[in-house]
Amino acid sequence: MRGMSPQIDRRSFIIAGGMTALASTRVLGANDTLRVGIIGAGGRMGDLMSVADKVGGWQIAAVCDVYAPRRDAVKQRSNGGAASTHGDYRELLQQPLDAVFIATPDHWHVRVAVDALAAGKDVYLEKPVTHTLEEGATLTKAVRSGKQILQCGMQQRSWSHFRDAVDLIHGGSLGRIPQVRTYWWQNYLAGGPRKSVDTQALDWKQWLGGASDQPFSEEKFYLWRWFWNFGGGAMTDLFTHWIDVVHWAMKSDQPTQAQIFADKYTFQSWDCPDTLQAAVRYPGFDVVYEGSMASSIDDGGLDFRGTEATLKINRSGFSVYHEGMGNVAPGKDVAVTKGDSFRDGTIDHMHNFFECIRSRKEPNAPVETGVTAARAGHIVNLAYHRGGQITWPPK
Repeated sequence: MRGMSPQIDRRSFIIAGGMTALASTRVLGANDTLRVGIIGAGGRMGDLMSVADKVGGWQIAAVCDVYAPRRDAVKQRSNGGAASTHGDYRELLQQPLDAVFIATPDHWHVRVAVDALAAGKDVYLEKPVTHTLEEGATLTKAVRSGKQILQCGMQQRSWSHFRDAVDLIHGGSLGRIPQVRTYWWQNYLAGGPRKSVDTQALDWKQWLGGASDQPFSEEKFYLWRWFWNFGGGAMTDLFTHWIDVVHWAMKSDQPTQAQIFADKYTFQSWDCPDTLQAAVRYPGFDVVYEGSMASSIDDGGLDFRGTEATLKINRSGFSVYHEGMGNVAPGKDVAVTKGDSFRDGTIDHMHNFFECIRSRKEPNAPVETGVTAARAGHIVNLAYHRGGQITWPPK
C-alpha cells in the first residue's frame, strides 16, 4: 500500500509540476542502471521486483508504503539497504528516480500515477489502471500531455505465445470469430493463515485515501480487491487481463451491451460477487466470462471460436483445433506447462518497459490498452449494480 493524503490539493500539483524539469532529466549512472521507486510494497510488488531482478539493470532507490514492515522489507532488499523510505508517495517522487513501480490497491492507481508523471517519472502501473470509468480520461490525458513512458501491467502484450496467437488470429486462420469464451477460477478457501497486522505500524487513514472513513479490517487490508471502495472484484482483477487480449486480437474495444449473472455464494462478507457469469457484446461478436472464487480447477484462459478453427490459449501455451478434422494444429509453445520450461511473460513485459525508458519508444501496453480493458470490467460491474444488464453508452 502507500502513504498519501486523502485529497490532492492545489499545492500538491504545484509541487509535482515544479519537479518536472529537474526530475525528467535522466539520472542513469555510468553503468546505465535504472533508479526505481517502489510505491505499494504488497504481494504483487514482490512479484514485480523479482521479475525486474531477472531483467537486471535496475536498483531500488526508494520505497513508499503506509505499513512500516513492508517498507522496511523492501529497504533491506535494496542494495546495501540504501533505499530511502517514505510514508507519503509525494516525498518519494521528489527523489532522483528514473521510474516508479505502482502496485497499490486500485483506488490509488490513477492518483499516484498522475502525480508520478507530473514529477517526470516513467511509470509501470499495475492493472486495472483505473478504479472508476471517469478516471480513464484523467490518466490518458496525463500520459498523452507529457513525454513520460507508462507501461500498463497487461503482461500478455509482451508474452511470446500470446503475441504469436494474436498474429495467427489477425492472419485469418480461424475464419470469422463470432464468440470468445473467457474464464478464470481461483480458490480463496485454500489460502493459509495470514500474518496478523500490527496496526501500530499501519497508517490506516492514509491507506483508505479517498474512501469513506471506516474501522480497520484485516480482511479489507488483505483482500481489498473484493470491496468496492478499493477494487472491483473479478471483473477488474481477472477479466481485465483476458478482455485486453480480446481487444488486441479482435481489433475492437468498444462494447455495446453487458449482462451479468452473479452472487455471493461463498464469501458473504465481501462486497463483490464470488461467482459470476457475464457476457459483453461488441460489434460482430460476443465475449462471455465465467468464474468462481471457490474452485481453481482449469485456472484461467480464453477460447476464440472461429468458423474455420478454435484457438484455446492460457498462460502455458495455445492450441488450434480445425473444424471437421478432429486434430490439433499446434501453435508455438503448445504443451508448455508451468514447470521448468515455463517463462512468466511479465519478465519480457518488464524488459520492454526498461528498454522504453532508455529508448523513449512506445511500450507494448500503452495507456489506452489499460484504460479500455479496465473500462470493460467497470461496465460489467455497472450492469451488476443496475439489475444485471446495461446498454453502452447508456441511453
